Amino acid sequence: MRRRLTLCMVICAAGLPAAVSSGAAQTKPGVHVEIPVVAARPEDVTLESIVKADYESISGGVGVSRQWGRDQSLYDPHARFVGLGTDPQSGAITSSSFNEQEYADESDAVFVREGYTERELAHSIHRFGNVATVLSSYEGKSSLTGKVLSRGVNIYQLYFDGKRWWILSIVWDDERPGNPIPPELLPKN
Repeated sequence: MRRRLTLCMVICAAGLPAAVSSGAAQTKPGVHVEIPVVAARPEDVTLESIVKADYESISGGVGVSRQWGRDQSLYDPHARFVGLGTDPQSGAITSSSFNEQEYADESDAVFVREGYTERELAHSIHRFGNVATVLSSYEGKSSLTGKVLSRGVNIYQLYFDGKRWWILSIVWDDERPGNPIPPELLPKN
């Protein structure tokens, strides 16, 4: 989603009650995904590769475990995930904020049960010294149905520590009427 698919889209598409609302994550008691601590792959933590690695980590077919350890190795320990959306009844803008553990706890069961794959459509990188912003348009599909569940833009904030790049935050918003993906973030034909 990160990159991130608005969890309500996955949960609602799966026919489950929405678990995401304005404010902090609402993890169900007892739902906890053990995230193994793994070293980052050197090929995953360059400025050109880190976003691709993030998409790969959360994507997979029905019954396929997600690569949460790999994903966590891309992120600063204090990283935040913020998903924006609109309330289906009122149309009000909503936000949901997570850390890596909360995101895994909220999304893992649905991702594995229903299958979910997110891929980048296009990106632009804006860098100044050791900081960068990557705007990455995405498309999220159900592996079960092949249906596109969401499209939008992920905005990654990254920093370079002298050895590797780290993702500090990701904020995303879905495409919808009145909020199309900008032409410069669409695939070039």
